[in-house]
Amino acid sequence: MQTRIRGNRDGLNRRNESYNFKGRNYSRSKMVKRVERGLHPENMVVKINNRKYVKDKPDSSKRDNVNR
Repeated sequence: MQTRIRGNRDGLNRRNESYNFKGRNYSRSKMVKRVERGLHPENMVVKINNRKYVKDKPDSSKRDNVNR
């Protein structure tokens, strides 16, 4: 399954501070909340350096990663 969430790589060192979903931009915190509420079951939230980010759930495909 291919995700429709794309990281914008718009933060320091190209970290995702916002995401694009169906042509609309969401802040990192809003997209994290959407994923935590279960609106995107193909994605999960990870905590890196005390900040939450959206990530695709692991599978065998590299094509459907948030950062393609």
